[in-house]
Amino acid sequence: MNRKTVVLPVVAGLLAPVLAGCGSDGGGSGDGDPIVVGTTEHFAVTEANPAPFDPAAAYDVSAWSIMGNTFQTLVRVPRSGTEPEMDAASKCGFTDAQNEQYRCTLRKGLTFSNGHEVDAKDVEFSVNRVKAIKHKGGPSSLFANVDKVEATGARQVVFHLKAPDATFPYKLSTPAAAIVDSETYSAKSLEKGFKVVGSGPYALDDFDTKNHKATFSKNPHYQGGIDMNNDKIEMRFFNSSSAMEKALSAGDIDVMGRTITPSQVGKLQKATTKGIDLVEQAGQEIRYIAFNTEGPIGGKKAVRQAMAQLIDRQDIVKAAYDRTVEPLYSVVPKGLPPHRNSFFNKYGSPSRDKAKNILTRAGINTPVKMTLMYTTDHYGEATAKEFAVLKKQLNDSGLFQVKTKGVAWDDYRPAATGGKYDVYGYGWYPDFPDADSFVGPFFERDNFLGSPYRNQEITGKLLPRTRRQTERASTSSSFGRVQDIVAEDVPLLPLWQGKQYLAARDDITGVEWALNSSSMLQFWELGRGKES
Repeated sequence: MNRKTVVLPVVAGLLAPVLAGCGSDGGGSGDGDPIVVGTTEHFAVTEANPAPFDPAAAYDVSAWSIMGNTFQTLVRVPRSGTEPEMDAASKCGFTDAQNEQYRCTLRKGLTFSNGHEVDAKDVEFSVNRVKAIKHKGGPSSLFANVDKVEATGARQVVFHLKAPDATFPYKLSTPAAAIVDSETYSAKSLEKGFKVVGSGPYALDDFDTKNHKATFSKNPHYQGGIDMNNDKIEMRFFNSSSAMEKALSAGDIDVMGRTITPSQVGKLQKATTKGIDLVEQAGQEIRYIAFNTEGPIGGKKAVRQAMAQLIDRQDIVKAAYDRTVEPLYSVVPKGLPPHRNSFFNKYGSPSRDKAKNILTRAGINTPVKMTLMYTTDHYGEATAKEFAVLKKQLNDSGLFQVKTKGVAWDDYRPAATGGKYDVYGYGWYPDFPDADSFVGPFFERDNFLGSPYRNQEITGKLLPRTRRQTERASTSSSFGRVQDIVAEDVPLLPLWQGKQYLAARDDITGVEWALNSSSMLQFWELGRGKES
């Protein structure tokens, strides 16, 4: 077994690899059997989630991984660098000094996987559809600033913004901006089931829930900026990481994706498995506790602050994750220039006495009773251990009386975003590599959590200021102030920042490029080469 380590630059997720190990070099072949990718993610059509791959509804990394391969966007986040690259568009840019009008010209000859032509009307239709459906927990907040989308010709589309937004090109690179066929999709309702009609590099051939697999083939109609290293991908869905690892060791799958457990990382790093490479990358995944700031417990600022004062992140990292993640003291993770350790600056090291004083000054009787909710099957098998550690920390203080309750993701997600939980765990992968992606989605009025928390300084002053700044490094002061406000009010309590891991048979190439800055899996990077 060889380990490959990828070191990222300061702007997170824009991969510039430095490799160690003897995995094969160069591009892979597009010939032969499909490359088989394993995952513990599962997708189900339910009443709460009737359309797992509809751009108007899907807003999680697992669905976006499939959508990013099958749908096309005007622009996309590149392997390296900071500026989005062209994909469905041949040219895009702001046409005014205020960054309020963004114009794109589509490539010639774009075609959906069903053979229908792609034109500017489809782009207009797609964005307006996301805004009109406004699915709870969906990505419509990314386009809240869009005043009007206008197809001015067969290949010309103009976005008129309500206010300046230098991050708008990045928002157009997300699957929320996926171009859908206006002849296939309804303007006001979701496309139920697993159907995908896009113009991306792959077509979804079959989603076989009985045999727990999905198959993808190279889309012969694709026209864009992606170079593909294979013709076929098969995804297999496992009930546990251990079963997925067993399949990788046996050669039944080629790549082991989400979720690799901390113990598996340790095992793979010790070179005990022959013929398998582990790729480690710095990541932007964050995990946090969310609060219903109008709830009976989460609505008490002093309770939130006392939890911030008590929780020992170092203990969580060690006891639950075997140091495969890092403590996080801000809503903006390390690796982005505006990062500031605001929670550590305010609360310092964990202290029972300081937490007790916070509660006493607010007149809150102890122990504070609460149920801490978490999902059992979405963020990996270590989640239950993490919440057991949190429960112990809080209860050992004598200031809290905490119970934990785990719920399956299919039920958890709609309950959490529907305001049914008071205090609960959640995770976040950025929509794009900018601090805005860790602020806007949480604190704007139409935020994806459905949180009632409002702060006029953040939404009325600081965010608008940053969005006028095309030089993103100059946003550090404003985003620093945002982080300080969040540490004071604690509408969210950040816990840790993750790394990205993939394990693969050592004849698979491109693994070091297969995860982008949002942790979405890019099928086209994977190829089959020769074992070293």
